[in-house]
Amino acid sequence: MTVLFIADLHLEQVRPDIADLFFKFLQQQAVHAEALYILGDLFEVWIGDDDASEFNQSIIRAIYRLADQGTAVYFMRGNRDFLIGRKFRRQSACQILGDEHLIQLNGQPTLLMHGDTLCTRDFDYLKFRKKTRNFFVQQLFLLKSLEKRREIARKARQQSYDHTRSTAPEIMDVTQAEVERVMQKYQALQLIHGHTHRPAVHEFQSQGKTLRRTVLAPWHDQGSALLCHDDGRQEFIEIK
Repeated sequence: MTVLFIADLHLEQVRPDIADLFFKFLQQQAVHAEALYILGDLFEVWIGDDDASEFNQSIIRAIYRLADQGTAVYFMRGNRDFLIGRKFRRQSACQILGDEHLIQLNGQPTLLMHGDTLCTRDFDYLKFRKKTRNFFVQQLFLLKSLEKRREIARKARQQSYDHTRSTAPEIMDVTQAEVERVMQKYQALQLIHGHTHRPAVHEFQSQGKTLRRTVLAPWHDQGSALLCHDDGRQEFIEIK
């Protein structure tokens, strides 16, 4: 059986074309896989599980159908949808993973991450991340009305876009030292992550071992997934 990995779809109501690609991917590729791992930023923004818009519910129903058909679905929160909680988990029948999760992929210890914590030179973002992951800050945010939360999220997205435009690309990329540190922590031979929107496969030497870092592609005008075969082969597939 095969295993699939995706990240950075940034689904939102104003881009129904990307949502349609996601539905197509679930129906045509993911349904034949043993497992699907969604490594963060499935949504462009998630302001709480109580935001039961028809768009959000359509995504949840699609994931539930996939899980109900026998594909194990795993979800890791990203920097856009870190507020996904227990209600989403119940409704979608997916399993929620922590920020760092080790699996055995064809006999290889493989570390899964969203990838934002690997960007250790982006101090402004890391400060923002620390604040927004605080339990009490999140609870205060969730006490606000949906309308107020949407406004706060809109402003946060604008600040994020401004930050991206004004920050050097290398600052927002991963640092090799952090990659090696976290892989050594878990004794992982492979790391799979998203976040940076720089799809590639990087092989490097560390402590006498050949390690691999695979960066998943974002879904801009087409979909992309990493397909891992049971014989160890890996390939990127496109969803159009």
